[in-house]
Amino acid sequence: MKQSHGFSRLLPSIITISTMVASFWLLAVAMRTIPLGTAYTIWTGIGAVGAFLVGIAFLAEPVNAARIIAAILIVSGLVLMKLSSA
Repeated sequence: MKQSHGFSRLLPSIITISTMVASFWLLAVAMRTIPLGTAYTIWTGIGAVGAFLVGIAFLAEPVNAARIIAAILIVSGLVLMKLSSA
C-alpha cells in the first residue's frame, strides 16, 4: 500500500487491492471452521507480522531485538489462540 502512494500509482494499487480481496476471502474461508474471534485474531496477527516482515525485507525498516521479540510474541499468541479454540 505504501508503494501505491495513496493509490495514485496503478500497478502497486492493483496489487494492494488484489491482496486485500484475497485476505478478506481467506478470512471468510477460515471462519467456516474456526470461531470468529479466533479467526479475526489470527487474521490481524498475520497481517501485523506480515507487514513487519515486508517492511524489513522491502522497505528498509529498522530491525532490532525488541521488534523481533515483539513479532515472536505475536506469533506465540496466535498459536496459543488457535490451540485454545480446538
